[in-house]
Order: sequence, then C-alpha cells, then structure tokens
Amino acid sequence: MAIRKGKTFTFEKEIRVLSSAGVAGRLEGEGPLGKCFDKVFNDTTMGEKAWEKAESDLLTAAMQTALKKGNLKEADIDAVFAGDLLNQCISSSFSLRGMDVPFCGMFGACSTMALSSIAACLSIESGAMNISMAATSSHFCSAEKQFRFPLEYGGQRTPTAQRTVTGAGALILSESESEVLPRIKAAHLGTVVDLGIIDSTNMGAAMAPVDVKIEP
Repeated sequence: MAIRKGKTFTFEKEIRVLSSAGVAGRLEGEGPLGKCFDKVFNDTTMGEKAWEKAESDLLTAAMQTALKKGNLKEADIDAVFAGDLLNQCISSSFSLRGMDVPFCGMFGACSTMALSSIAACLSIESGAMNISMAATSSHFCSAEKQFRFPLEYGGQRTPTAQRTVTGAGALILSESESEVLPRIKAAHLGTVVDLGIIDSTNMGAAMAPVDVKIEP
C-alpha cells in the first residue's frame, strides 16, 4: 500500500507508464512542443457541428493512440479515469460511450490529468486493478463557451484572459519492472487555499502561487 508522509503518498509498487499519447489542435502544433504530439489536427472542429463533440473526438484520438502505441486492446484496460472542463464531464463521457471499459469521471479543472493519474496509480497500488488509463481533454472553443462567452458572441477578451489548450492526453499505467519505462514513485496532494483573486478570467494569478509553493 502507498505510504503517506504529510501530503505525499509514496507507492511501494513499481507503477510505470506503459504507453502515452498526446494530440492537439493547429495552434498548439505550431508551438514549441508541436513535434512532441502524436497527432495535430488542423481542423479543430474535427468535422463536428459542436465544439463539445470535437473535444470528445480529441480525447478518443488520444486514448486510441495510446492503446495502439502500447499494443493493447480496450479489453486490457481495467478502468479509465478521465475528465475535462465541461459540465458533467460531457466530453469524456461521450468519448467513453464507444469503449466498453469502466469509467471514473474526474473533475479537477487544470489539475484533471494529475488527479486522474493519481487515482489510476492508487487503483493499481491497492491491487484492485492491473492496468489503468488516465486521460483528459480541453478545447479552446468549448471552454470559452463554458466559462466566458461563445466565440460567436464577439465579446472582447480581457487583458488577463487565458487561452485554453485544444488537445487531449492519455497515459496507460501498470505495475512493471522494466526500467526503460517511466515510473511514478509518489503523488503529492495539495490543499485548498483562497488567495482572494476576484477576476474570474485571471486564472494564472489564482494558480501561480500554488505552482511555486512546494514543500521540501
């Protein structure tokens, strides 16, 4: 079982990343990390009529790519821990409709991928599962519609407004002794701190202090 010391959980099992995948939109593909993505989609509508469906397609692409890279099938996965930024984790749930795999919906805003990975690791550490998948997605257009105004509204963005990534990622985790594979040794859980940020568009100011306040 995981050993807890303060807010950090150290895993006794050698939990490793069997496979991973990342997909992104056109703008992200043009950035400095563009060559790191497995797939870059120039059409961010993904051929769909709704941004939420497009985001769901991005997540599906990431999960299926991770399975293919790991030479795994859907039946090999004991559970998928996934989430997104939208109400009811709708992008994730719609994406998992096409997979006959147990689904645990997660919501942690910008920490959803970390949260999903920790949950997947704990499921393996406990012995409840052998292979788990952690995944998440976001889409600039669906996020604007969810948190601010639909792009069609034509509202002016504030100087502090952030730009949400259009993309998705997936990790497949399992216990393995292969030293070639990346290992997740521990997880550190934070606490809720209200920094008094009242500008709802300035998400960076709300999160930045947390990023640098790391305990020894």
